[in-house]
Amino acid sequence: MSDGRLDEVLFGADGTERVVAVETGEREATLFVRAEDGATRTETRPFVPWLLTDTERHFAGAETTELEGDGYRFLIQFPQGWRAYQDAQRALRDEHAGVCRYGSAVKQFLVASGLTLFQGMAFDDLRRMQVDIETTTLDPQGQGAGIFMISVADNRGLSEVLIGDEADILRQLLHLAGTRDPDVIEGHNLYSFDLPYLLARMEAHGISPTFGRGGAPAGVGMRRNCAIGTNAREFTPVYIYGRHILDTLLQVQRFDWSRGQVSSYNLKECAQTYGIAPPDRVYLDRREIVETFRTDPQKVTTYARQDAEETSALAALVAPTEFYQTQMVPDSYQNVAVTGNGEKINAILIREYLRRRRAVPKQKAPQPYPGGYTEVRVTGVVKPIVKADVESLYPSLMLTQKIGPASDTLGIFLPLLSDLTQRRLEAKGQLKRAARGTREHAYWDGLQNSFKSLINSFYGYIGGPFYFNDYEAARRVTEAGQAVVKQIAAELEAHGARVIEIDTDGVYFQPPPEVRTEEDELAYVERIGQTLPPGIRLAHDGSYAAMLSLKMKNYVLVEPNGHKIFKGSSLRSRADERYGRRFLTEAINLLLDDQADRLSALYKDLVRRIEDGQMPVADLAKRERVTDKLLSSDLRKRAAAAIKDAGINQGEFVSLYQKADKSLGLVQDYAHDEDTDYYATKLYKFAGRLKEAVGDDRFDALFPKPLPKSKRPDPTQGALDLFG
Repeated sequence: MSDGRLDEVLFGADGTERVVAVETGEREATLFVRAEDGATRTETRPFVPWLLTDTERHFAGAETTELEGDGYRFLIQFPQGWRAYQDAQRALRDEHAGVCRYGSAVKQFLVASGLTLFQGMAFDDLRRMQVDIETTTLDPQGQGAGIFMISVADNRGLSEVLIGDEADILRQLLHLAGTRDPDVIEGHNLYSFDLPYLLARMEAHGISPTFGRGGAPAGVGMRRNCAIGTNAREFTPVYIYGRHILDTLLQVQRFDWSRGQVSSYNLKECAQTYGIAPPDRVYLDRREIVETFRTDPQKVTTYARQDAEETSALAALVAPTEFYQTQMVPDSYQNVAVTGNGEKINAILIREYLRRRRAVPKQKAPQPYPGGYTEVRVTGVVKPIVKADVESLYPSLMLTQKIGPASDTLGIFLPLLSDLTQRRLEAKGQLKRAARGTREHAYWDGLQNSFKSLINSFYGYIGGPFYFNDYEAARRVTEAGQAVVKQIAAELEAHGARVIEIDTDGVYFQPPPEVRTEEDELAYVERIGQTLPPGIRLAHDGSYAAMLSLKMKNYVLVEPNGHKIFKGSSLRSRADERYGRRFLTEAINLLLDDQADRLSALYKDLVRRIEDGQMPVADLAKRERVTDKLLSSDLRKRAAAAIKDAGINQGEFVSLYQKADKSLGLVQDYAHDEDTDYYATKLYKFAGRLKEAVGDDRFDALFPKPLPKSKRPDPTQGALDLFG
């Protein structure tokens, strides 16, 4: 397949540039095009809704075309418009008919037309507006609810903090949205807090939420999932006509999923972790913001302004991959930013099959197939450490061994993967030549990451619930990958290295003594790589001063500058109580500093403080958000009474601790009645996460199991005996 044809497969056949949004009506689509001078113009095109069926169906006024091949081979188009399509899909649903369709009218238009957004644009060409609100309550309908401050910024120089009468500042916000004409509105926790709060307060004042282009009001959609790695997070989307919404709270979770750098996804933690917090950053406790505003309004104003600035910087870090993928994927930027990569590949393939009038195959029923090879060979502290991994192992094997889905009758799957791989190599080459901090560097970095993200999902696609899946092909790829990574481990050991952990496509190892410098490491890894099959490239992926290895995918890496990278929930989990996190952090530091002999004293001192009631309740408590799910769960029903009695509203956060009677109480109601048995035992369980690091033979001596209160020695007994 020629490069020109692959351009059409990857980016769509339409080629119209600088389209920043598409909206659909009954029988037409409106394109919003951003001109070079910054002005936005509209263009109208016909929109014909469509769907595919596996058997021939006829609907009044609809046009049916039989496509070549098997599967969903009847294309039904509805020139009468969207209502006719909806009537037909409801009828097909009631008949339990086999259908391939998209519920989004915008996606239908983009798939059928071959048009994609943002062609000919760089990420910085987008007009991006950031919005952050400060409120008197967390519940927009609670007593005393209101917005007293709105911070608004954009990437064209706007930075304003709106203060005053609530209705006035809400109208000012809508005016700014209209005059600044952003393509995307960004915010941290927009979907779950800022937007619902804004919409509720506008409704309370009788103000139409005209955030959209042309003064169109915002609308609330049906709950849906945001794909975050192999997980999903439910949210309720809000749609703004002619614009996109990007919630950086969701986006940073997608960005961090494979990196594991952030321990908390709140805005301040993310900004600190990624080094984008301003040096004069103002930090305020949310509970004190209203009172601080009364005494020091300028401080809160600065705080709010910096919230918007950090949101902009965070979006510029985590969103470019999604932006550049939107140039390839037939969907809106807002949807691409929450969609899994498998569905993105699906849409690209379906677009081309539809264009070539070829039937879309039916997905195959799930079949078991092996996973990647993983093994921990050494636990404890090891120094130093090098990581080597195969660049895009599974995609490389798919290309070198020509393993693709059998149902790809057009034969575009592997050429598309090869083309993406070549484009990424070219983008990486341009990235190396571009000066850091420049617009050019940001462009090539965002582009190569967008290619990488799709490339690494081609294997997951054939082994997932998608139209072109092929579980037999997935099995062949996995088994070939297992053989390669085992070969790498064997070659490392044959050349004097000590293998610590093998994980699917990479190996952590302790290099032989003669490998001392980074240049030595690079040469050593290259030497090992030369033993691998053609097309499989082993790369040096990091050097570390030390590694604390516990169990599979649970370890700590120490960078040469001393910074620690935690991997796995055993060592750092947002669900853990503060005292447990602190204990693990201090224990890990002792292990890495070769001071394991001090672990027992650390542990016993904490047990004593818990048993003596000296541990601050804030360190014992868990922070929970009040939701229906929380209040209805078996565990949290014990907290329901305390929460309701305190008048805490849905959406607010509470800090809970376990009382001696096993009920849960609010920290503000603490009466020195914590369940010391529970917390001491839980500390023992925290220590248990380090068992592999210290060894079974030493664990019991270092971390003796606490006695329950009923069996502990009475501290007053010795004095009483004196008088016996």
